[in-house]
Amino acid sequence: MPTQPSFSAPALVVDNLRKTYGNGVEALKGISLTVQPGDFFALLGPNGAGKSTLIGILSSLVNATGGDAQVFGVSVNKQRGKAMQLIGLVPQEINFNQFEKPFDICVNEAGFYGIPRKIAVERAEKYLKELRLWDKAQHQARMLSGGMKRRLMIARAMMNEPKLLILDEPTAGVDIEIRRSMWQFVSDINAAGTTVILTTHYLEEAEQLCRNIAIIDRGTIVENTTMKRLLSTLDVETFVFDVSNVPGELPSLPGVTLRRVDDHTMEAEMSRAHDLNSLFTALSAHGITVTSMRNKTNRLEELFVRLVEQGRNEQDRNEKAAEKAA
Repeated sequence: MPTQPSFSAPALVVDNLRKTYGNGVEALKGISLTVQPGDFFALLGPNGAGKSTLIGILSSLVNATGGDAQVFGVSVNKQRGKAMQLIGLVPQEINFNQFEKPFDICVNEAGFYGIPRKIAVERAEKYLKELRLWDKAQHQARMLSGGMKRRLMIARAMMNEPKLLILDEPTAGVDIEIRRSMWQFVSDINAAGTTVILTTHYLEEAEQLCRNIAIIDRGTIVENTTMKRLLSTLDVETFVFDVSNVPGELPSLPGVTLRRVDDHTMEAEMSRAHDLNSLFTALSAHGITVTSMRNKTNRLEELFVRLVEQGRNEQDRNEKAAEKAA
């Protein structure tokens, strides 16, 4: 008997999902994760990690080799059509007809879900206006800028008013002002109850927007936790200081590693618990005046690199152990 969606169930449950392609490549090696309703969830990983395969399975573009995924209790494998009614996908690629008009692209998308034309027209106007595209609604899509095309992809994905919105690198190549407006829209619909899953290479976006995170590499989950808990594990930070002058020989300070970049720039690596004011005082005592400072790397980026490296080292050890046992 077909299962009806349950909006008290998790928005997404991935259970031992596996995918092996015809050439023998294992893209997913039995991954499992859960996304709760209303979450803003980051799915991160390097190129070739398995993110696109996972998204392809969730959006019915790729068939799983084993395991299952459920969207609000509906199996993607067994009730594909019903599951797709609950999902909106914004893919990496611009994949609409460039010679269609944005208004028609949105209305036609609604038609694929059996949405009556009157409602489709109302939704097209609503989302094109909210994404600042209404003045371009009757222009051919090929005339839009890159940022406008990205926003059109989001408007199209909203036409079935999905309970789960999947954004796959939605701001790639988009300038910072457009990125901010897109994220304001997505944050608003998330606040209104839509569950959002985001993949992005702009890790500062994930840190600012997402409450929970999974990091995938080589087809396995190497971390799955809250963003707050993950960031709390970062015990070292690196700052870049613009200074009045960098002496030829840097002072030796307890708990701080100083590095010269050029005559007016230096780096300081220290524990997060280290007091910056005491560092400024110590530098000033050595004749070094700090005029400005900034973080060298995004905190999440630093953790991301570390976790992927740790995960790969562990996989390599396990593979070598399996080879010896064989």
